Amino acid sequence: MKVGIVGPGRIGGGIARQLAGAGHEVMLSFSRGFGEVVVISVPWGTWPQALEQMGSVAGKIVIDTTNQFGAPPLPAAGQTAAHFNAGRLPGARYTKSFNTLTSAFQAQAASRQGAEKVVQWLCGDDAEAKQVVAGLIMDAGFVPIDLGGTAGCAVMEAPRRPGAVYGEEYRAADAPAVVEAVRAGRPIPPAPQY
Repeated sequence: MKVGIVGPGRIGGGIARQLAGAGHEVMLSFSRGFGEVVVISVPWGTWPQALEQMGSVAGKIVIDTTNQFGAPPLPAAGQTAAHFNAGRLPGARYTKSFNTLTSAFQAQAASRQGAEKVVQWLCGDDAEAKQVVAGLIMDAGFVPIDLGGTAGCAVMEAPRRPGAVYGEEYRAADAPAVVEAVRAGRPIPPAPQY
């Protein structure tokens, strides 16, 4: 699969290495028209410039790895960053993932096997796009866990805090309880300790 990486810094660069190692064709400096999938991995404050340089990504699957730190514009009170960013990409098949763990931890954890594999949380409103992204997450060495749509994925967004998966390591065995709680609108269980 052709994957364009916008912002090949620590997170984007790590994703690029992992996907290239799995046989995907990866381009690190965005070129219009390249990629069936576009990974946006830029600091929050540089989104406007990245959007301008990318041009339209209508019809493309987008993986957003960013977190809402820094300069405006910011989501409205009660709005997730994923829902906000999806609205900035009209026509894109938006997903959010690879945003809950540091780049150093992701690089170290990507080679784990079996029950030791680490979860990458995923949200989005396009079921087919999420299936494609779930495959890429597996190719990158992680376990994809779908938390649902962009409006209800606040637990996977910054900052690190009790009652959120952001900043916490999860493995597949502990993920179903989180998904069940999110879908039922209940607080998630405390983060596991490994």
